[in-house]
Amino acid sequence: MKLLLSAFALLTIATVAIAEEKVKTEDGVLVLTKENFDSVVADNEFVLVEFYAPWCGHCKALAPEYAKAAKVLADKDSKIKLAKVDATVEPELAEKFGVRGYPTLKFFRSGSHVDYTGGREQDTIVSWLEKKTGPAAKELETVEAAEEFLKENNVAVVGFFKDRDSKEAKAYFATAVAIDDYPFAVTSSEDVYSKYEAKCGSVVLFKQFDEGKAVFEGEATEEALKKFVTAQALPLIVDFSHETAQKIFGGEIKSHLLFFISKEAGHMKEYVDPAKEVAKKFREQILFVTIDADQEDHTRILEFFGMKKDEVPSLRIIRLEEDMAKYKPETNDLSADKIEQFVASFLEGKVKQHLLSQDLPEDWDKEPVKVLVATKFDEVVFDKTKDVLVEFYAPWCGHCKQLVPIYDQLGEKYKDNESVLIAKIDATANELEHTKISSFPTIFLYRKGDNEKVEFKGERTLEGFVKFLDGEKDEQPEEEESEEKPAKDEL
Repeated sequence: MKLLLSAFALLTIATVAIAEEKVKTEDGVLVLTKENFDSVVADNEFVLVEFYAPWCGHCKALAPEYAKAAKVLADKDSKIKLAKVDATVEPELAEKFGVRGYPTLKFFRSGSHVDYTGGREQDTIVSWLEKKTGPAAKELETVEAAEEFLKENNVAVVGFFKDRDSKEAKAYFATAVAIDDYPFAVTSSEDVYSKYEAKCGSVVLFKQFDEGKAVFEGEATEEALKKFVTAQALPLIVDFSHETAQKIFGGEIKSHLLFFISKEAGHMKEYVDPAKEVAKKFREQILFVTIDADQEDHTRILEFFGMKKDEVPSLRIIRLEEDMAKYKPETNDLSADKIEQFVASFLEGKVKQHLLSQDLPEDWDKEPVKVLVATKFDEVVFDKTKDVLVEFYAPWCGHCKQLVPIYDQLGEKYKDNESVLIAKIDATANELEHTKISSFPTIFLYRKGDNEKVEFKGERTLEGFVKFLDGEKDEQPEEEESEEKPAKDEL
């Protein structure tokens, strides 16, 4: 019996050893496959898994930060493991966990998992993970502990609370749980209070840039504290990049002033630096962001705002709550005074939304499919004598490109019909106050008589369109695929 048990033990050890050998590492990051995924997640209490594609630019930018985070955790003998899955090689795993874009990060804890919602810098990754696996706020019992905590974090928040059951302390801890991007700590040490000249009940955000620290003022509610932290944790003027995009778009401040500049031309010193005092005045109302037009990656952002590179330097305001509504100053004077006037007028509701429109082509109505622009849209589409079918398309959309020959055939079929008009509009270069588009192509029929708007969701075939236009509008088959409008941080 002892011999049998020994043999069984040896077999078990050998099996475990073989299993461990199968889990390769690259730069301290576990490489997962469908063969080892379940065992790694089961054998480790905490695992952060990145689903990536080798060709993805965002994934390439994340890779060195991810490796640094893995090393920091290993040096701390942390139980947290970092892993990655090449989703192009392991599509079954990607499908199983609902991966729809790259990189997608999932945090596994004792088998269950949640989405990773932190930033993509090494210190932010580590901070997010340690918060998820430990207390929301680190206890600072000595001045030395506080000094070390502030030294190792570019941004850190400290609550000075002796009564942890107070309403203010509870709001602080709730804020610490809600915000993943920055580390929180708490202290009741009189020595720490004295060192940082803090009063009991106060919340201080320490940062290794700008003013060095910010003290919260006002009633300490979770909502107010979240707004304070997300506003004060960023520089007065934030430089847009893949690394900062999440913090810019994921913050509590939804109105952003965008500086479109050329760093090569010296616009930072000439226009941005003088605007810092303006940014300070409106810090918790509007976020100031620079976008370097010299970078090829930012070309799409210029296109989104209907801008050309020769318009740089320039300003725009974008309000995220209103379907990314845009606002343009009346003048291109970028002096600090003019910027302050523009921001103040916007916050007072005195600036009209800026809607993009292309110039109307001279031959817009020469072909069977009419080419519309925003300034001509209402005149043509709201003609009560016609049924007007309009395709809202994007030039880069694959589904839109596939539709072109079919839509041209449709236009040809109805070109002599006085009660039906077939039209199209580039929805990336033309915006309408009354119609917002979220995917491409989107096709609406504006009925004659009452101009009722009916969305076409049927088969994008000539027969499907003809049936729809000839009256079979209420019996549409399942809609076809569309391409989503780019997400905010994909611009």
